[in-house]
Amino acid sequence: MNELAAVDEIAELVSVESVTRRFPLDHNYVSALDDVNLHVHSGEFLAIAGPSGSGKSTLLNLIGCIDKPTSGRILIDGVDTSTLNSARMTALRREKIGFVFQTFNLIPVFTAAENVEFPLLVQGFSSSVRRERVAEALESVGLSARANHRPDLLSGGERQRIAVARAIVHRPALVLADEPTANLDTRNATQLIDLMHDLNRRLGLTFIFSTHDQRLLEHTDRIVRLTDGRVVSDTQSGGAHNAEFQSDEIMVTQAQMKGSSHGQVLASSL
Repeated sequence: MNELAAVDEIAELVSVESVTRRFPLDHNYVSALDDVNLHVHSGEFLAIAGPSGSGKSTLLNLIGCIDKPTSGRILIDGVDTSTLNSARMTALRREKIGFVFQTFNLIPVFTAAENVEFPLLVQGFSSSVRRERVAEALESVGLSARANHRPDLLSGGERQRIAVARAIVHRPALVLADEPTANLDTRNATQLIDLMHDLNRRLGLTFIFSTHDQRLLEHTDRIVRLTDGRVVSDTQSGGAHNAEFQSDEIMVTQAQMKGSSHGQVLASSL
């Protein structure tokens, strides 16, 4: 029993515990999230789905340490983010998390390589390490030949692949993607989905998406659905990738075991 719990603690990358997020509205407030619980293990490929206004992006911002919950807590790789000040939150975000934005958020005057390099510059990596990691990241998304092109010379699909390279260049534990296929046609969306799934399987990167794109949902291993700020379902597709993960019965047992002990600016995001 204790051994199972220890394994779960090591494998659990994200823990969202009884999280509520409220925003002031006139003399009242609006609840974007209401008592949300979510546990994500290392290596998962997970979609947070739901209609507009369901709380998808709010939950992603909280997991990404861009925002803080009104109540409850979020643990990233065992670190309770509610205990961190702004500087330590930024440090955790830069070290552990990569971001892929719906609108790419590439710096227009930078080349593709310089955009990918930017998070490493922010973190103070040496020039030799930056060159090596940028080359590896561009190769991993199949765009080495486009390294010296500015974003305006790239297609929409290529821009999003550069955004993925930027998200993984610092070797994060977790990649968060907010509606990554929303601005792509079917061909480019399919290529992006295949790329991210390949990175997930080949490098063991954990991906969490917010989306209502059925094209992406059909390729995810687990779908968490939100409605009006609440989790209404949490299902796995049963694909081959899920063979790595524990069965639902074991997960329930471990949750019971743990129950007694557990009661914007681009540079800032990188």
